[in-house]
Amino acid sequence: MKAKEKPHFCVYEENRYFCSIIENSKMNSRKIHKVLIANRGEIAIRIIKTLRKLHIASVAVFADNDADALHRRMADEACPLGNGTLKETYLNVQKIIDAALDAGADAIHPGYGFLSESTELAEACEDNNLIFIGPDTQSIRLMGNKIASRKIAIENGIPVTFGLTGNTDEILAQGSTLPYPILIKAAAGGGGKGMHIVRYPKDLKDELERASREAEKYFGDGTVFVEQYIENPRHIEVQVLADHYGNVVHLYERECTIQRRYQKIIEESPSPTLTEEKRQEMLATAVKLCKAIHYRNAGTVEFLVDKDLNFYFLEMNTRIQVEHPVTEQRTGIDIVEEQIRIARGKEMGWTQDAIQAQGHAIELRIYAENPENEFLPTPGKVTAYHEPQLRGVRVDSSIDGTCTISEAYDPMIAKLTCHAKDRQGAIENAQQALKQFIIQGLTTNKAYLWEIIKNKDFAENKIDTSFCATHQTELLEALEESRNNINVNDIVASFLLYDFCKKQFEHQTENVWEQIGYWRYKMQLTVDVEGKPIHVSIKKAGQGHIEGEIGEKPFTVDFIQFDENQLKIMLNGKTETIYCSVNDEFQTLVNFHGLNFACRRNDQLNDSIDYARKDDHNDKSGLISPMPGKVVKINVKEGDEVKSGTIMIVVEAMKMENNIVATANAKVKKICVSEGQMVDNKMQLIELE
Repeated sequence: MKAKEKPHFCVYEENRYFCSIIENSKMNSRKIHKVLIANRGEIAIRIIKTLRKLHIASVAVFADNDADALHRRMADEACPLGNGTLKETYLNVQKIIDAALDAGADAIHPGYGFLSESTELAEACEDNNLIFIGPDTQSIRLMGNKIASRKIAIENGIPVTFGLTGNTDEILAQGSTLPYPILIKAAAGGGGKGMHIVRYPKDLKDELERASREAEKYFGDGTVFVEQYIENPRHIEVQVLADHYGNVVHLYERECTIQRRYQKIIEESPSPTLTEEKRQEMLATAVKLCKAIHYRNAGTVEFLVDKDLNFYFLEMNTRIQVEHPVTEQRTGIDIVEEQIRIARGKEMGWTQDAIQAQGHAIELRIYAENPENEFLPTPGKVTAYHEPQLRGVRVDSSIDGTCTISEAYDPMIAKLTCHAKDRQGAIENAQQALKQFIIQGLTTNKAYLWEIIKNKDFAENKIDTSFCATHQTELLEALEESRNNINVNDIVASFLLYDFCKKQFEHQTENVWEQIGYWRYKMQLTVDVEGKPIHVSIKKAGQGHIEGEIGEKPFTVDFIQFDENQLKIMLNGKTETIYCSVNDEFQTLVNFHGLNFACRRNDQLNDSIDYARKDDHNDKSGLISPMPGKVVKINVKEGDEVKSGTIMIVVEAMKMENNIVATANAKVKKICVSEGQMVDNKMQLIELE
């Protein structure tokens, strides 16, 4: 990457920050006709939307495992990064620069994460006459290092917590004098990685070494520093914008206190914690810091707040934040548009007096992870996807339908931002939106977020950064209780209507009941719901209507409408909207009142079989396939004793696995087929005695 003379230079000399500005604080405006987005997922899509609005062409980059990703499909052009690790694809600066030059791009927008705070990318852009849509290299370098940024804050009279910098031996030498509890951080870190709380001097050495190893692993820099740990703190940040002409404005604050393992999961604005006096003081402090370092473009100044509302500088993020939609919903300002405007060398489009924040906004990050299994990531196939359509609700998502969520990337799927006139209204909107946000096929934290925002302590703002840890048992128990409060009979009835008719739904026939097949009164079957068998007796079915008994309770269900996994029904006289799809384990996922339930029938119901005649047939010695298909699994061998209901063979048909079960206690006399064999509905599979 060639070096060239730069029109701006910034140096850090004798612990004082100095940045030269072009003569008269002015610069020539530069045209931007095409922007390469050095990112993926929802932030790449978010940037594309603003580029479209500004009539600027977009260029996506994609690794091989992102070939079908939404950001690639949405962009005007797309450049492949090949196969390999993140370092070989999205973090490869040379590939990003080459892609931009090959596409004829004028600028690169890094989004957040990946290369967004990479001085290497920013310098490479300058060296290749590309506009970097972000701050200058030295701002990234200085504010991206926690040690350097603390020094700048101290020099400018901005409050910070007690801190200590040095190597492991130097810090250990002062171990007994530190104000415990303390927090060890990676100097070049972020996102909560490499952070450790130490409460006792005896643990300091091990935790220092551990934090240094993690810092080296995550950020390529093992340098750490120690600071005083504020008990039960709040985390509040200020969004700023700054141009090349010395203009700096704030877009008010966001409270990011609800975190899990130091990772923000819920953000809101305005902060329900600050008094108006403290709010104005914090906003002014953030602007002061930006002016002191001659910052430009979008950035976020983050603070910790103690129980007495004293606030302390934490760090500055020199990029757009994940949670920027919260601010956009309140102010109406497109932050990406302002980033582009500033990068072109124009004056900011807003003065401080012109910026008004209205109402309350709350954002929830939706992850592919399982809260009931220690929040382990759950990559896999999304079988149904539907975004809520409500006033004041915004969705920033990386997907638009069925797709595969890769294990190679961050598990965040989408962000849900809800705006209302006050905090209670925003919470209520968010609760309703979460119920209407349908993601099937893999487990997400959506229900867990719902439990947080309806928690009494959250509603009363009795929160701190340890909220998720201290309420963990309570939240998981509430999640389980919410599932148990759903009437399982309603799930079964909804499932049966979909299951009997899914072929017709898929092929959009005019009459979804025309091919159901033979029916008779008092059909008996069993439905498995989340591993629990439920007995069903169907008395009548036909013309969009089923009625019978589940257990001993009567039910009726009527078809109203079906469209893209959405099924509207009349269930026991009440209209319901459910969502159904089939996963890779051939379970039908039923979303009922916002919660997903896995269902499966345990019988061999099929329209090619006369069940009335079969029930009356006394010969139990042979089993035939209920449909043409492929034998995918044989669970028994000749000579085995089997009980009634034992699954002996699995036959796959139309991507559905159908269990062939023993109808009575018996002995396997002969197995007539083999795994992988194609069978029809007249072929005997097993001979029993």
